[in-house]
Amino acid sequence: MPSPLADDPIDLVYTWVDDAWPGYSDLLRQHAVSRHDLNPNRTRDNLQLLKYSLRSVAQFAPWVRQVYLVTCRPQVPPWLNTRAIHLVHHDEFMPREHLPTFNSFAIVANLHRLRGLARRFVYVEDDRVFGRPIDRSDFFAADGRVLVYAALRGTPGADRQDARDDSGWNLALARANALLDARFGRRRRAQVKFAPLAVDRESWTEMVEIWPDAFSRTSASRFRAAGNVAPEHMYPYFLLETGRAVRVPRQTMLRHGWYQPLNNITPLQAAGMARLRWFAPKFACLNDNFGARPGATAVTVVKRALERWFPTPSRFEAPDRSSA
Repeated sequence: MPSPLADDPIDLVYTWVDDAWPGYSDLLRQHAVSRHDLNPNRTRDNLQLLKYSLRSVAQFAPWVRQVYLVTCRPQVPPWLNTRAIHLVHHDEFMPREHLPTFNSFAIVANLHRLRGLARRFVYVEDDRVFGRPIDRSDFFAADGRVLVYAALRGTPGADRQDARDDSGWNLALARANALLDARFGRRRRAQVKFAPLAVDRESWTEMVEIWPDAFSRTSASRFRAAGNVAPEHMYPYFLLETGRAVRVPRQTMLRHGWYQPLNNITPLQAAGMARLRWFAPKFACLNDNFGARPGATAVTVVKRALERWFPTPSRFEAPDRSSA
């Protein structure tokens, strides 16, 4: 019997920003209200990770129908071939009164509104790469259910949703857990952040309609804040509770979803990047942990490793600007 996914198109959706873009840092500081709002780890593009991620897509996921790149106006990666990608700015799908936004939760909460997006899509943060061939079965089960890659590390419970000393990320996890607890019963929920997020637009829209106030508040927050929810955490657990997702075995998650913190300890970067290339997990998260001042030597080590891992320019790069 043929799989119900056999003929379904699947799109990829990336979110990206570059704080070196003229005027962006000034705009950011104009609206910031706390030190968390100015964390460069979330807005820096010193490694051009998106370029290498798209190279991994071209190499390992050629079956993808369309790739969307979501960013703030007027930003466009200087090396990008805009004819090969669907470039969308925030003002094309988010409420204008919520802009400008510097809140990834707000952006993700509105992704289902992208015009022309396939019913099934995969949300990919720009610090992720694919290390070996992937296919639809890595994101959706044969019966159409979403696959959930839950990590070992837990998340803050509902009692932490108003903690004043915590980050916006942890507050949003706690708030999402509080809402899930209220509807489905109290649970311990692990992080699901190290693999791309598979989405069915119909069930995502249903989730937003169940908690309209929470998603409206999240969309209207220019920065991560108390009362926000983390959609990329809330959605897979909403599906698990309603029987529309299946958790992959822990051994599968450990084999396919890897995390590499990018920091200024050069030997660790050299070893970590060599380890990633050697074992080639399906999903790798290269998280920016450089802090305020990335070390030049460590950055060079990572850049060279990425170029060795993905040396071939993809169709997503303009021929005369691939090295920009």
